[in-house]
Amino acid sequence: MRKFFKVLCAASLLCLVANASESLDKIGMTYVKSPLNVPSIVDKFKGFYAKSFGVPVEYSDITSGAKQTQALASNSLQFLNCVGGTSVILAAANKADIKIISAYSRAPEAFVIFSKDQKIKSPKDLKAKKVAGPKGTILNELLVRYLALGGLSINDVEFISMGIPAAQAALENGSVDAALLAGPAAYNAKHSGLHIVTTGKGVITPVIVTATSGEFYKKHKDVVEKFKKAQDEILDYIKANEDEALKFTAEETGLSIEAVKSMYPQYDFSSKITAEDIKALEATQEFMLESKMIEQKIDIKSLLLN
Repeated sequence: MRKFFKVLCAASLLCLVANASESLDKIGMTYVKSPLNVPSIVDKFKGFYAKSFGVPVEYSDITSGAKQTQALASNSLQFLNCVGGTSVILAAANKADIKIISAYSRAPEAFVIFSKDQKIKSPKDLKAKKVAGPKGTILNELLVRYLALGGLSINDVEFISMGIPAAQAALENGSVDAALLAGPAAYNAKHSGLHIVTTGKGVITPVIVTATSGEFYKKHKDVVEKFKKAQDEILDYIKANEDEALKFTAEETGLSIEAVKSMYPQYDFSSKITAEDIKALEATQEFMLESKMIEQKIDIKSLLLN
């Protein structure tokens, strides 16, 4: 019995050591402020996540979805706080261990196709035109879905892949006929007098989410629950202190308070994943299959933690 007790104590000690080795002294999380990510900006000013976790949070300013999911896979980050559904689906299709925690935002009106040519008013008017924008993104999906409304495909335009600032410059200097813009760039383009061909409203429902790895969730379910708690606390704070939240956002983005107040109503930051969100993610997956970004379907619901 004494020998059994010693073995039991030794086993318990090993368990304590193992658990201690997995304790967290910091959390790595993405910080993405654009296009108008008010919750992330409010957290930067008020520190909700650090308070909830009880340990410091190290923020990484990684805006590329591919680089975000790579950082999660390497465990250099524990949370992706604002990552496109496209990036999550692509990572999962490539067998990455990634799970969706919650919704971050939906803002179809924030994604826009602009032109200088006032005559471009329908999908068919874009036929054979040069269109610039970031490939494999929500904006790319907007273009594909908009063209489809007129019975066209991406092959019916000359699509030139480039980032938002470059696309805006190309439109301004006349080297392309249309540009895919979002967030502050779209706001500035609108107020400079550029013609809006279409927004995403009624065309796509882009869903931005938060994510972690399945392995991290298994080991630290309590920490993931603290993340969700802090996210909801931030949203409650914004509702109760909207003027201050928008002031933080203007300061952080360099936009005028008038611009922030104009753009803010376009965004739905509610955190619950809805049936409509799942449908939107499934539609995004169809776009990715059509665009040959992925080869096989995955079960979108299997990516959800709850």
